[in-house]
Order: sequence, then C-alpha cells, then structure tokens
Amino acid sequence: MAREFRSVGVVGLGTMGAGIVEVFARNGIDVLAVEISDAALERGRSTLTGSTDRAVAKGKLSPEDRDALQSRISFAVGLDALHDVDLVVEAVPEKLELKRQIFAELDRICKPTAILATNTSSLSVTEISVATHRPNQVIGIHFFNPAPVMKLVEIIRTVVTAPEVVADVEALCTRLGKVDVTISDRAGFIANALLFGYLNHAVSMYEAKYATREDIDAAMKLGCGLPMGPLALMDLIGVDTAYEILDTMYRRGGRDRRHAPVPLIKQMVTAGLLGRKSGRGFYTYEKPGSPVVVPDDQTPNAAESAAADGARGIATVGVVGSGTMAIGIIEVFAKAGYEVVSVTRGGEKSARVCEAVKKSLNKGVVRGKVTEADRDAALGRVTWSTNLDHLADVDMVVEAVVEELTVKQALFASLDEICKPGVVLATTTSSLPVIECAMSTHRPADVVGLHFFNPAQVMPLVEIVRTIRTSPEALATARAVVAALGKTGVVCGDRSGFVVNALLFPYLNDAVKMLEASYATADDIDHAMKLGCGYPMGPFDLLDVVGLDVSLAIQRELYLELREPGFAPAPLLEHLVTAGYLGRKVGRGFRDYTDR
Repeated sequence: MAREFRSVGVVGLGTMGAGIVEVFARNGIDVLAVEISDAALERGRSTLTGSTDRAVAKGKLSPEDRDALQSRISFAVGLDALHDVDLVVEAVPEKLELKRQIFAELDRICKPTAILATNTSSLSVTEISVATHRPNQVIGIHFFNPAPVMKLVEIIRTVVTAPEVVADVEALCTRLGKVDVTISDRAGFIANALLFGYLNHAVSMYEAKYATREDIDAAMKLGCGLPMGPLALMDLIGVDTAYEILDTMYRRGGRDRRHAPVPLIKQMVTAGLLGRKSGRGFYTYEKPGSPVVVPDDQTPNAAESAAADGARGIATVGVVGSGTMAIGIIEVFAKAGYEVVSVTRGGEKSARVCEAVKKSLNKGVVRGKVTEADRDAALGRVTWSTNLDHLADVDMVVEAVVEELTVKQALFASLDEICKPGVVLATTTSSLPVIECAMSTHRPADVVGLHFFNPAQVMPLVEIVRTIRTSPEALATARAVVAALGKTGVVCGDRSGFVVNALLFPYLNDAVKMLEASYATADDIDHAMKLGCGYPMGPFDLLDVVGLDVSLAIQRELYLELREPGFAPAPLLEHLVTAGYLGRKVGRGFRDYTDR
C-alpha cells in the first residue's frame, strides 16, 4: 500500500516552483515553500498569490477554496526548515552543481524516510542522487509549465531508485489528478527529448533565412494544429533555458547533432534576448514578462503584403488530377469565385471527381457552412474535361497528380506547350523538388509550389514554395491567390519537406527511435506529447493516420537531401513498412485497429 504524504517541501519558488506548491496545496497537502532569501521568498509568494487570484477571477477556483489552499502553505528561508517533511521537490535553476549541493544539504537535514525529488527537465537524476547517502530514495518528478494546468508528470527512476519509492510517487501523482509516465534516467526524458530537437531545427530554419519567424510559427500552428509556433514557444520557455536543455541533452545524449544548439541561440543568450521574460527574443514584447507581441524591425508590413506588388490577374484556374487533393482544390477555388477547368484522365475519373465535389458541397449545405445558392454557383463555375488542351486559356494551373517526379515532369512539359505566356504553373507536391518540375518547362520563372494540406477545403494553410528561378511576379501572384482563397500562405524556399514536413517528420522519426530503444511505450510517448506539450495527437497516433509508408518516403527524402545523420529513417519504421503494417488504412500500424 502506497504511503501517504502528509507534508511536502518545495525548494525554489520561481514560476515552476510556485506552480508545484499550488498543485500540492490545491489537493489538500500541507506545503512548506523554501527560498534562499527574504526577497526571493516574497517574489515567490507574489507569484503564487497572482496565480490563485487569476484562477478566482476566471471562475476556476472559489474564494473559499483559494483561502483554504493558501492556509496549507507555509513559507521559510533556508533548507533547515525541511527537517520533518515526507517529500521534498527541488525546483531551482537547471545547474547540476547547484542541485547537487542542495541534495547534499537535504540529505543531511531531512529525516531518513523522506523522499528527495528533483523537477529537472534535462539533467541526470542519477548524478544528482549520488550527492546523497540515500540515492535509492531520490527520484525525478518532472512537472510541466504551468504546473496547476498541465496534466502530465514524468516520473524518472534511476537504476537504484527503490521500487516502493516509485510506487509511492505514482500514487501521489494520481492523488494530484495528474497523468504520470514512469521512465528511466535519460537526457530529456520523453517530452523534452522530442520537443527540443524540433525547436532547434526550427531555429536553424530561421537562422538560415529559409522562412520568416511569422511563417515558421504559422505553418506549425495551422498545418499541425499545435497550440504555439516553435519560435514563440522558445520565447515562452526562455531562450537561455532552451540553450541549457539542448546543451545538456547534446552532451548526455550521445552528441546527436539534432540537439547541438544552433549558434543563433547562444548569440541571443549572450545578447540578453531571452524571450518574454526579458521583453525580447525571437519576437519583441510590450514589456518584460508580457505575452503581448509588438511590432519591430522584422514585422511584415501589412500594407505591402496586401498590395501584392506585381501580382497578375487570375480569373480562370486549371486543376489537373483526380485524387482527394485535386477534389478539395477544385472546391476551394470554385467557392472563392474562380472559374475552374478540371482535367482528369478519362471520362470515368472526371465523373467521379464531379460527384465527389458535389457530395462535399452538399455536406457543407447540411452543416450550414454553405448556402444552396453558393453551392449551385460554385458548381456552375466548374468545367469538367479530359483534355489538357482545354487549359489553353486559363490564367493559372494547379497540378495535383500522383507524387512521382517523372509523371509531374511530363505534365509540366505538356503544360509548357499548351498554356499561354504568363500563366503561373503550380505543383502541389509535398516532398519533391519544385525546381525539377520548373526545369521541365521553358518558363521556370512562372513555376511555384502550392502545397495545400489535406483536406484542402478545411485546412487553412498553404505553403508557397519559390525556387531559385521563380520570378517576383509569379510569387506575388501565388500569394494573392492564396489570400483570395481565404487561406494563410507561408513562403519558403525549395527544400525537401518545406516548413511543416521538414519539422514534423524528424520529430516523428525521433519518437520511433525512442520506442525502438524500449525507452517508453507508444502509449506513454503519445501521452507525454499530448498532455505535456498540448499536441492534438501523439506521434504514433499521427503516424498511423498519415500512413507509415508515406512517413517513411518523406523521411527518406529529407535524409537524402540534407544528409543529416539524425534524419536517417528509424529501422523500426522501415521494418513495419516492409511487413505491410502501414497504419489505419490497412488496420495495423504501431497499433492494431482490426477490432476497433
């Protein structure tokens, strides 16, 4: 039977420490909050008061419960006050020597039965534990920020942590209303090991001027449904904190270059650009500590963007293809008021595409998102054809055929002969080089990528891909068209994966490697990313939806182009694809769906 913790001590009352104090006190546990000085103690008390008062103002906590919560908290300066608590949770800055000093002191002060826990997010719990004479009673309890809100707790056991200590802490997390995942002591644990490689990669994109900070953040929010873009999240975490975590993970985790901090991060730390807490990081804020972003010298000029200088007039759009993406794109353009010429191979496919567009529009009517008049008007704007020659008079062509380079190259060569001068030719490829399509024509300046996301009718993002031959006029035209469709366009260079897939799939690949190493189960990894990072889906849920074969193909493209060792596809992913376990579409992937 798990022991009952009657009193808990928390060392360090920064944002995380104050949040942990609140979590314990909310759940009826007496807490002794300890800081190094009177001034630090008052700052911590103020942080805690502000948090509980905001909860009352938002109706999430009654005044009576707040008062009861606060009555359970005692404050003290110095570790000596912790001599009689059952559990201590340390939440001081991520510096190994500092934590080791504190644990050595706690070992001297605390009663023999007390459990000593660290809230570290990246340091070795084992290295901290050996500063004591009771390493079997040392454990990691990693809360996520803000601790009162986030449901996940990572419990980190070392090779000598006693099983009963793990069981006691697991039971405590349940009492706190948290979902815990228990894992061994490895750099970054689950969430940070997966999150910070992705964040570091996003910074490298920004550093290389591959895309703007706004476009990188918009791409991941709109393309993946993430609660925050990676650069805004870096500012929230703290650029200095992110640097420390990455540096620790790089040194402890086998020197994987995915975790080697991008030089820009260290430069920003040196310059004092630490994110929200300093008032400036990747973005500029109203004042230190404020979440309100204010314009700076990198903020796009809205007037210039709206003007779309040099954009060509587009009235008629050709869409080539008969798959799901082509069907969605036809509907999007027709609803936006464009005349559309749909071209497929053969009358049967044309009839099927026509029926699919009608069915989708009818669903929109049933759901109240489209009026019957708008549906009829949209259908009236579409001309159905099986002949590419019918694209001779269109102003723009969007290609959405099979993802095979030779097929796309042959199509672009034909469009080059058929279409009038000045027509913008766009490919919806998600992974192939746009320049390869462009150079199949005699007009590479007029070729762009327009990567819509599936389903195109719903997803608000379009990646606008410029090659080194794309003209400013063609790019401006593409941006103006995407805006007219009511979509958000993000501009990026012609590099494998563009923004979203280049950031998303290495993260998914890292998750597969973590599972392959038997570090954690697929369920625990999915829980960690959904509950700890606010992701709408865990990596294995997402891989099974996307398709393991599709995921492997994209990861191979990224690896072949970037030659980054950390991007090499996980062997487990390759083995599952070879075995025919491709995800939901076949009933088996990382999980078995045959009985669902």
